[in-house]
Amino acid sequence: MSSTTGTACPHCGWPDGAEPFQVVSRHATAAGSTLWTRCACGSLQVRMTDGCGTRVVSRSRPA
Repeated sequence: MSSTTGTACPHCGWPDGAEPFQVVSRHATAAGSTLWTRCACGSLQVRMTDGCGTRVVSRSRPA
């Protein structure tokens, strides 16, 4: 999975471009797909995949 943001988790430093630590759920959308994941630190993330690539669009604090 490649990230278009080139950033990392602000809580633990896990790269956004790396494979997610845990996939919680996947959902198809009209534009591509939405992937809910957990980072290594427990932060819940929403990753969107569309014609522009894959990027983290929302992130919570660690669980």
